[in-house]
Amino acid sequence: MTVLVLTCKQDVTADMVVTELHERGVPLVRLDPADLPGEVALSAEYVRGDFHGHLSTSGRLVSMCGLRSIWVRRPGTPGADVTEQTAWVTAECEQALYGVLRCTDARWMNHPDAAARARYKPWQLQAAHRSGFAVPATVITTFPKVARQFAENHQDLIVKPISGTHPTDPPMALPTTRIPPDVDFTEVAAGPTLLQQHIPKLADIRLTCVGEQMFAARKASDPGQVDGRFAENDHTWEAAEMPARIAQAVRAYMRAARLAYGAFDFAEDNEGTWWFLECNQGGQFGFIQLATGQPIAEAVATWLALDET
Repeated sequence: MTVLVLTCKQDVTADMVVTELHERGVPLVRLDPADLPGEVALSAEYVRGDFHGHLSTSGRLVSMCGLRSIWVRRPGTPGADVTEQTAWVTAECEQALYGVLRCTDARWMNHPDAAARARYKPWQLQAAHRSGFAVPATVITTFPKVARQFAENHQDLIVKPISGTHPTDPPMALPTTRIPPDVDFTEVAAGPTLLQQHIPKLADIRLTCVGEQMFAARKASDPGQVDGRFAENDHTWEAAEMPARIAQAVRAYMRAARLAYGAFDFAEDNEGTWWFLECNQGGQFGFIQLATGQPIAEAVATWLALDET
């Protein structure tokens, strides 16, 4: 039985897991959907109720029925590398590849349907509340009046993107930013705006969940630091003890989201409370493993290598 790894060619995090699988002698095929059609080829037949499918890449042929697990790590857009890329080619390649893979009995990390829903930050907030996390008061609105009222009720606020994406044309970064007390909320009407209660924090927490295994890491924050992704300091990630209630909430969230893998971000306040910020269903873990020595790649490899369905 074979593990299928869907990711781009330059993915150091995937390399760590592939190495683990190779050392265990687990058969695997790694490919980038961007190479379909071309370097990657597929075929699927549906005759008299029977399904037979195959994938080919770099001279290797794998049967769809022989897949034990599929790791959707950081795949390129299907059809992206064709000479004349069009929306139609992309749609056809995506429908073919992921449609055929959905016909298999393989285990997913993570299933595309679950991953798509889990990317929505509004859904994450509700799921986090229901799972038992402490969640900062939040509003998403295009009503300036609602934004002003929220600011009056909660005073110290931050604003951050709902999608979590960074526009690339022109190059631009959108860090989480504190809002000054005299801000004019008129422009909220121009597009959905996410406002959230600011949590003064002692540290950033990254909790990586792989199946039933959890790895918590902590990085101290400088006074007044808001967005740790853009902070420049000498603090490093260290392995952290995980409160029992956090572990319980993580398990509830993962069940609700139907995820096998999740990277949770928290803000730890002065009283030691971990405030839920988001869960990235495809978040990086390589930098955490390198800094803390936590065996996250080993845990991913173990999950992928299981024969259960």
